[in-house]
Amino acid sequence: MANGSRSSSDPDTRQNLNPAWVRWAMPSMTDLIFIAIVGVLAFTALSVKLLNDAGIGWHVRTGQQILATHAVPRVDPFSSQIQKPWIAWEWMYDVAVGGLESAAGLNGVVWFTSVVIAGTFAAVFRLLLRRGTNLLIALLLTLLAIASSMIHFLARPHVLSWLFVVLWLEILDPVALGPGKRNRSLWLLPVLMLIWVNVHGGFLLGLVLIAIYWAGSFWTWLRTKEFRIEETLQRIAARKRLRQLTLVGIISIVASLVNPYGWKLHVHVYQYLGNRFFMDHIDEFQSPDFHGIPQRCFLAILLIAVAVLTVCGRKLRVSHVLLALFAVYSGLYASRNIPVASILLVLVIGSLIPSFGLAKFSGRMRALESTLQGHIWPVVFALACLVVALNGGHIGSEQAMNAHFDPQRMPVAAVDFIDHSGMHSPLLTPDYWGGYLIYRLYPHNRVVIDDRHDFYGERFLRSYLTTVHAEPGWEDFLKSHPECLILPRKAALTALVRTSLEWRAVYSDDVAVVFVSKRLREGVPISQ
Repeated sequence: MANGSRSSSDPDTRQNLNPAWVRWAMPSMTDLIFIAIVGVLAFTALSVKLLNDAGIGWHVRTGQQILATHAVPRVDPFSSQIQKPWIAWEWMYDVAVGGLESAAGLNGVVWFTSVVIAGTFAAVFRLLLRRGTNLLIALLLTLLAIASSMIHFLARPHVLSWLFVVLWLEILDPVALGPGKRNRSLWLLPVLMLIWVNVHGGFLLGLVLIAIYWAGSFWTWLRTKEFRIEETLQRIAARKRLRQLTLVGIISIVASLVNPYGWKLHVHVYQYLGNRFFMDHIDEFQSPDFHGIPQRCFLAILLIAVAVLTVCGRKLRVSHVLLALFAVYSGLYASRNIPVASILLVLVIGSLIPSFGLAKFSGRMRALESTLQGHIWPVVFALACLVVALNGGHIGSEQAMNAHFDPQRMPVAAVDFIDHSGMHSPLLTPDYWGGYLIYRLYPHNRVVIDDRHDFYGERFLRSYLTTVHAEPGWEDFLKSHPECLILPRKAALTALVRTSLEWRAVYSDDVAVVFVSKRLREGVPISQ
């Protein structure tokens, strides 16, 4: 068993390999990366940052509804648009976070998110090493990818798509796979697709990646001549892989239809992502602003990639060139794509970067890393963190984990006021607060809008944006929808509503102001 785990031909390395029990018990650098990320995300102030997106609120409540009814919703339960059809396309993720929140509160949700993010970037580091990247360079590239991705370190289902992208590449890329594993591993993709399609709309990335590797194999088959035995064997191998990828791609497409909505999910995702208005007005679909630290780290990856590909690009397979082009385009197109683009780019360029005189040292460290196979400590640490979450975040009498919504970003006190006042009317708040209101006030109050833009549709969103941006005609939306408003204190709309005779402020703090219409004035206490 010891000989089978050695990946270095260095005789000194082979002589100094540790005994079997050490290789299973000693943590590898991959393990340490996993443990460090989980620890930082779960036990520091970053746990609150993971909850900066209020959308996790409706994910949690959706999952809990599914667990209670044993049915995936077809009609929206949260908005004031009664009985409107809704596609809950991330229902499996919702069930996971809904169950965890019921058992461990928001600490459970943060624990799950931390484990997924840590598993993703630990796998990126491990895959870089398997592709022959210098250990120190692999560590640097992994840290850059982590820093770039922090822009979307949020408790949302998209983090699962990051993990699936890494798994997809590990299976698809023949460079990262050992002999004899390639053919069998490809058939895992349709199985994984059964999960991916039910946790996040990013499942389309899986089909894109298969298409990229299919195109690479097709190009190799097309351009390889049969003048020599070596070329003939290469052409035969390319043809065989082309056949396999074709079958796997078709079966993966069929597997993606195994969801509660069938082909209608694909149409829905296409219509959403193909809607020009949504792409132009939703913040996360905007091109990145390179003034932020994560964006600058992504820019650093881009510059490194350009330099490496300029010097060493001829060594790349066609599939890797296509991956790099796809990563650059998607990362520059929308800020939400930066994490996946960063992962793709570092995996493409990692093995091309020279070792700068550290080849021998890096080879020994990489050989040692490859022999440490136990991965016991990440499992133990993750389970220990789960126990802490289930214990209310306490280790003994100490509060070690305290995940909560930031009262400086969310209208926590204003929602407390609504909850205690007994008002059960629909509430209008900015879409980025809607999920928090669903989390806190459902089922007593419904929201006029939240961040499920695909559900509300373009026409509704246009009218909403006219109001929230305080543009001419802003009163029209208010007349037809809410009786209670929770608005950011410093918003332009808040200043306009204060001057209206139709609304009265009944609560105000440094974050939010609560207004009620004249229909609800009686019986509503005023708090300043």
